[in-house]
Amino acid sequence: MGWFTDEEVRLWATLFVSVCVQALPFLVLGVVISGLIATFVSPDLVQRIVPKRSVLAVPTAGLAGLALPGCECGSVPIAGRLVAAGTPPAAALTFLLAAPAINPVVLVSTAVAFPNDGRLVLARFLASFIAAVAVGTWWARRRGGTLLKSKQHVDTHETGRWDRFVDVASRDLVHAGGYLVVGAMAAATLQLIVPRSILDAVAENELYSILMFAGLAVLLSICSEADAFVAAGLPQFSLTSRLVFLVVGPVIDLKLIAMHTGVFGRRFAMVFVPVTLTIAVISAVVIGQILL
Repeated sequence: MGWFTDEEVRLWATLFVSVCVQALPFLVLGVVISGLIATFVSPDLVQRIVPKRSVLAVPTAGLAGLALPGCECGSVPIAGRLVAAGTPPAAALTFLLAAPAINPVVLVSTAVAFPNDGRLVLARFLASFIAAVAVGTWWARRRGGTLLKSKQHVDTHETGRWDRFVDVASRDLVHAGGYLVVGAMAAATLQLIVPRSILDAVAENELYSILMFAGLAVLLSICSEADAFVAAGLPQFSLTSRLVFLVVGPVIDLKLIAMHTGVFGRRFAMVFVPVTLTIAVISAVVIGQILL
C-alpha cells in the first residue's frame, strides 16, 4: 500500500510539470544569453563602462547588470575576471549581484509567472538593485580590496567562439536545469505532504513566511530565470514573503557560496555571504511593504 493516493500523485505530478514547463523557455533563453555574453562580451567592455570613482562606479555597475544580462552562475566568474583586470572591487561585486537579478529575461519571466501582480516585477527590480548597490557601497566604504582578490586565472588557450558558446551554454543548462527540477519538486512536495493547516499557519505569520522563503532561496539554489514560477506555486503566502525568495536567491544560495569561495577565497565568502543575505532580506521586506 503506497503512501499517497493516485489522486495525490497526479496532483504532485501536475504541480511539478507545470512549474518546469513554464520556467524552461526562460531558463533556456537565459542560458543562451549567458553563453553569448561569455563568448562575445569581454570583461574589458564592462571595465571601460564603469567609472573609476567608487561613488559613481557602484550604481553604474548595477545598471550594467541590466544591460548585460546573465545567470548567477556566469556572473561570478565574470566578476572574478573584472577584479583581476583592475576594476574597482565594489563595482565588480555590484555587477555580480545585479546581473542575475534585474536582467530583462528575469523580469519578463516574473511578469509571466505573476500575470495579475504587475507590481511584483517593479518590486523585484527595485529591491534587487537597491540590495546590489547597498552591498557595493558597503564594500567600498569598508575598503575591503585586500580581502577581495580573484583566484581566477585567464585561460590563454585559444578556442573557437562556437566551441566556447556551446561549452558555456551546455554547462549552465545542465547546472541550472538540475536546480530547476529540485525547486519544482520542492514546491510540489510542500503543497502535497505539508498539511494545509501548517502552511496556512505559516502563511498567516509574516515573519515566519519571510524566514521560510529566505531559507528556501538559499537551499534550493534555483536559477533566477526560473525561480518566479516556483514562488508562484505557493500562492497562499504573501507577495512580500515571496519577494524575499526572488531577491535572495539570485545573490546568495548554496551553489553561489561555493562559487564565491572558489573564485575569491573562503575569507571573502565568510564576510560577504552574511552581509549580502541580511541586506537582501531587508531590501525585499522594505520594498514589499511599500509597493505590495
